[in-house]
Amino acid sequence: MEKLNVFLKKTWVKWSLIVLAVIILFFVLLYASIYFGLFGKVPTHAELGALKQAEATQVLDQDKKLIGKFYIYDRQPLEYEEFPKHLIDALVATEDVRFYEHDGVDNVSLLRVFIKNILLQDKSAGGGSTITLQLAKNLYGRKDYALFSMLINKFKESIVAQRIEDVYSKQEILTLYLNTVPFSDNTYGIESASQKFFNKSAVHLTIPEAATLVGTLKATTYFNPRKSVERSQSRRNVVLDQMVKYDYLEAPKAAKLKTDSLIIKYHSFNHDLGLAPYFRAQVKQELQAVIKEYKKPNGDAYNIYKDGLIVYTTLNATMQTMAEEAMTEHLSKLQVAYEASYGKNAPWTSNKSVFKKAIQSLPEYQRLKKTGISEKAIDDSLSVKRNMDIFSWKGDSTAMLSAKDSLQHYLKLLNTGMLSIDPKTGAIQTYIGGIDYRYFKYDHVSQSERQVGSTFKPFVYTAAIENGMKPCSYYSVDAVTYTNYKNWTPTNAGQDPNEKTDINYNLEMALSNSVNTIAVKVLNDVGISIVQEQVQKMGITKELPSQPSLALGVAEITLKELVGAYASFVNNSYGVKPYMITKIEDKNGNVIVDFRPEILEKQAFSDYTRQVLLEMMKATVNSGTASRLRNTYKLNNAIAGKTGTTQDNKDGWFVAITPQLVTITWVGNDNYNLGFKTTALGQGANSALPMFAHFYQKLNKDSKWNPITKSTFETPSNDVLNDLDCKLEKEDGWLKKLFKSKKKTEEFKGDE
Repeated sequence: MEKLNVFLKKTWVKWSLIVLAVIILFFVLLYASIYFGLFGKVPTHAELGALKQAEATQVLDQDKKLIGKFYIYDRQPLEYEEFPKHLIDALVATEDVRFYEHDGVDNVSLLRVFIKNILLQDKSAGGGSTITLQLAKNLYGRKDYALFSMLINKFKESIVAQRIEDVYSKQEILTLYLNTVPFSDNTYGIESASQKFFNKSAVHLTIPEAATLVGTLKATTYFNPRKSVERSQSRRNVVLDQMVKYDYLEAPKAAKLKTDSLIIKYHSFNHDLGLAPYFRAQVKQELQAVIKEYKKPNGDAYNIYKDGLIVYTTLNATMQTMAEEAMTEHLSKLQVAYEASYGKNAPWTSNKSVFKKAIQSLPEYQRLKKTGISEKAIDDSLSVKRNMDIFSWKGDSTAMLSAKDSLQHYLKLLNTGMLSIDPKTGAIQTYIGGIDYRYFKYDHVSQSERQVGSTFKPFVYTAAIENGMKPCSYYSVDAVTYTNYKNWTPTNAGQDPNEKTDINYNLEMALSNSVNTIAVKVLNDVGISIVQEQVQKMGITKELPSQPSLALGVAEITLKELVGAYASFVNNSYGVKPYMITKIEDKNGNVIVDFRPEILEKQAFSDYTRQVLLEMMKATVNSGTASRLRNTYKLNNAIAGKTGTTQDNKDGWFVAITPQLVTITWVGNDNYNLGFKTTALGQGANSALPMFAHFYQKLNKDSKWNPITKSTFETPSNDVLNDLDCKLEKEDGWLKKLFKSKKKTEEFKGDE
């Protein structure tokens, strides 16, 4: 005792004890100040018991397959029972082997870390962080303090962790952890990570896949499976070893699993990437508009980024994949032919007027213009080169380009729109708004209004038949000059307007061969207003021009409205409004709103008219302008259709009608000053039809689609079949029209 007193009286001992006491007091006071909220409020037990984490809104296709998400943090929750046991085992063995023994803070591990890591400098001792401590950090993050930030954050996390252990069971803690922990590529929660890296639910993760994802938690960037399969595979094997070490996995089985190659099936849910990005963007827009009308049970507004809504859509993901593949196959080849047709005199390089207008429409040009600088200074600024990502059908690439270079590149690119619907309901099955959403945000299905060309002609003929004209009415193909419309002379492709022929076509031949001159003559006889009324009955709300060129499709209509009108030909004469959302649920599966098909209330035309027009459009496919479906693409399905090409080959269209699916495709340049150089290349039969053909060929290869591909049209009535038999010209009244239409000039009276 005396020796101890002597020892304690030594100066260095006294000071050492004082310093130690001060350090202990500092830690006690710091801990107490954190506990009582001096460095920010620490969540209470009650607050922890009511944890609410932002959850991504899920977008599902018609088979409930996940096709997209809207989120701030990409997170999807699962229940504990849905986690595979080997996932839990891998997590505990790797991240917190004493998880079931501690109360949130593993003092044994901390002591080990202190002795080995700090005193003995053994870096293999680990960090001593528990799953619960990590959960506390995941839930509340860390703040930056002026001094002792790491220490303050660690103390705060330990308090929160112990409170979490008081409130939740071990299973609930694991559930919270796995639903909130950040994985690679800004992905939160095991379900989102599983969907992203393996394109499957976490429920179905194999042992190596579970080990791979658990392995990334050590360093989500360094062990990102997308960026480095080799590193990720090595880390996976470490996790498998840990499972063996702590008796969660037998050594022989682990050894076998370690020999397997790591196979990643990456599926990004980035809004700009993945399947059907234009469709998902439109769903988001409609969802935001609809959800404003509904409130949560507590009266709060729904948030599509945080509330974990479930949006059920009409899209068929498998068909969409086929449609996108068909689009890529066709457009990549068409682009090459398009550029080759112009050669060195391409308008995107030689037409200074077109290029100047395009430059002046750039947001950057308009921003610079507002600053008041000179045109020369603006041009200099737009000529500065920088590193850019650029789209190409050969594959994306990076290049040093100026704004002017970039514009020139994108000016030459053709774009497209494609929409397939169930004609009985209007449910959208496939939706392509453009060639690549990353670079072309403008949607050619719902936003773009382009002249519809000859796809308007069936509406003219529908009005004619509905108002008493007989299918065997004959018209001359010769051109007529309409003196009261500035001597306008519509002609047919390759026709000399002054040439007189003895060729006369009945209505079926005129429509199937897309004869311009006869379409205008029929419009003249029927009347513009009657055609306009007919189109409105079919569901097109756009105001149409009151001029003779209406017959040739100068009206600008969205592809979405057009397809709804065409559905009437296989929907008992009822038009439909294409729709994409069937139901919206909250995260607990409670239905917020249900959607029903919007079928127009009244028949747009008679059964007789419908059957006649269907037969006419069958002839278009069998022997008319769309016959390459039969000859080139060998499609023997029941198909009716109509091609369309606008003036100067600016737009190519194809409408495909089958009993269970109506599809419309459009191809053109976003810049309306640029068209195809030749009609042979730009006509709808060449520019737009092949996209549908490739799509339908894919459907034909799989018997799964037989209900669509092997469906047949209704049998026409005897009256229809008799009236379409034009071998005998019995209609004297309409034969008189034949001679009247032989005039070279006349007034157009169809608007009177």
